[in-house]
Amino acid sequence: MRLFTGLPIPGHVVSWLDAAVRELKPAARLNWSPPQNFHITVRFIGEWPDGRFAEIHSALARCPKPNPFMVGIFRFGFFPSPHRPRTFFAGVHADPELAALAKSVDEALDDAGSPSEKRAYSPHVTLARIKDENIVALRERIAAMSDSDTEFGSFEATELCVYRSKTGPGGSVYSILASYPLGEGIAG
Repeated sequence: MRLFTGLPIPGHVVSWLDAAVRELKPAARLNWSPPQNFHITVRFIGEWPDGRFAEIHSALARCPKPNPFMVGIFRFGFFPSPHRPRTFFAGVHADPELAALAKSVDEALDDAGSPSEKRAYSPHVTLARIKDENIVALRERIAAMSDSDTEFGSFEATELCVYRSKTGPGGSVYSILASYPLGEGIAG
């Protein structure tokens, strides 16, 4: 099974993001993420044997988690760079606890046998995947938006979740396999 950990995004923020995506979709034929898949990845795990999920669950249940913290979703960007985009995303601004959580989760999963992430942690909400599509019109539409059109709200993160990703005919479907409340020890 294909797994990752992340923070769920509450409905009011998903609604704001979805409204912006619906406005942008006509500008580029991308592989757009459905709103029910919006989340903030904390750590990608990848393929993991079904029979060994208990190892992931145990590692995450034991790892220190900071107290609930504030997260804001705002502005758009492209990974790995604006000049060679592969991912279109909404930015994330969070209290330092998010970085502490990512570090704690990475260490716990490394101990469980999922190799540590090599790249620096860069929280975001994936809105679309880009292959070779022309995104000039998308860039123009984004440039024409006001700051208030790219502020999607904030929320208090209260739980860490393990998601399973299944690929189907309509794209990826994410489901939550387990959740862990924040505030179980302070990640340092």
